[in-house]
Amino acid sequence: MSRQLPSGGIELSPDEIEALHARWSSCWTPTKVAQQLAGIGTPWYVAAGWALDLFRGRQTRAHGDIEIAIPAASFAEVRYRFPGYVFDAAGNGRIWENATPEVLAAVHQTWLRDPGTGNYLLDVFREPHDGDTWICRRDERIRLPYSGIIHHTQDGIPYLAPELVLLFKAKHARRKDQTDFDATVPHMTPAQREILAELLARVHPGHPWLTDLQSSLQSVSD
Repeated sequence: MSRQLPSGGIELSPDEIEALHARWSSCWTPTKVAQQLAGIGTPWYVAAGWALDLFRGRQTRAHGDIEIAIPAASFAEVRYRFPGYVFDAAGNGRIWENATPEVLAAVHQTWLRDPGTGNYLLDVFREPHDGDTWICRRDERIRLPYSGIIHHTQDGIPYLAPELVLLFKAKHARRKDQTDFDATVPHMTPAQREILAELLARVHPGHPWLTDLQSSLQSVSD
């Protein structure tokens, strides 16, 4: 599902990419995002590391940013909820400020920027979908209804099912991703672990997490 990136944008050096971390220092919390999107008609959910903390019921580590995901076709509806802010597109080491529709059609990451401070507050993933069916960016054969992949906290904040969050994290398996895997799996049901194992075997065959998942499932059944 990859597309050719458009020309233009600002190419970032490794030092400039590293410096971006400071521009996320005032990023929002899931509660703040939920307040901004209260009552919106489109499905949305908190993704990545914050989603796992919402699943576990508490913040377990510092987060350098906050990511949410929406159906790509609903971006205009979401954009309307953030007047006074600017959306930049990001991908492959480039940033397109105040991204045009052409750029938005080619990349899936959109960063909400405060034009007054230059700080980034929210990362919006515009995800492929077929109506109310979510399509996995990593493998378009994986298609699930939004109603089945979005969970909610006690106060109503939507977040992505942990087995899908970990599927995305498996691609890079950075130190924080390994930490998130180790801390989350014990809280997952056997069914959730089985789903994660099945998806990993399909998308990342031979991934080291598969051995850990099989061991955890065996310990549950013993």
